[in-house]
Amino acid sequence: MIVSTNTTYKHYKANVTAGALLVSESRKIADLLLSGVDKNNWKDAVENKNILQKRSLASAKRIAALIRSRLELMDNGLWDMIVRGDSTLATHATFAAAIKHCILLGDYLDSIVREQLQRLEDRIPKRCWDEYIAQCAQRDSLMEEFPPSTAKKVRSNIHKILVEAGYLHDSRSLILQRVEIAQEVLDYLRNRNEDYVLKCIQV
Repeated sequence: MIVSTNTTYKHYKANVTAGALLVSESRKIADLLLSGVDKNNWKDAVENKNILQKRSLASAKRIAALIRSRLELMDNGLWDMIVRGDSTLATHATFAAAIKHCILLGDYLDSIVREQLQRLEDRIPKRCWDEYIAQCAQRDSLMEEFPPSTAKKVRSNIHKILVEAGYLHDSRSLILQRVEIAQEVLDYLRNRNEDYVLKCIQV
């Protein structure tokens, strides 16, 4: 198993613990970003109006911050796809932002998922995750050892993201599925030289 070399990002982080793909929530956050929301209006929308419809203020703030950190790595071209696109386009656009935000997700696609598909395997063996994390740690001297609860959440959310994006049938069997990414998303990534995301998303 070979973990891809990615010179754009410095090291692996557990920055996917707050949630999985969150497409419906991403539509709302992308709409705020397209409107040029300022700090006060952001707080009003997330905390007072609770546009994400979360049960607690802490959860709303945490999820909104995660989504914003993903989407702000892209620009209004992708935000518009998320807000106005159909379910497939919005999902693929959100997925592209999630890959750029989380190298653990991107490299998992680029190594583990790609390798299993190339071998014509029908699923990802469960042992692959632990092997993948061990190799990430070998490659990245700055990678901190995740506490058990964090490690479990990272694995769970990455697999949930792959289910939502269509690459896995479900997060228990880890049965693989091939995905045809929306052309608008591929064109966006090519036009903005998002080579790493483009490579990962086209396994």
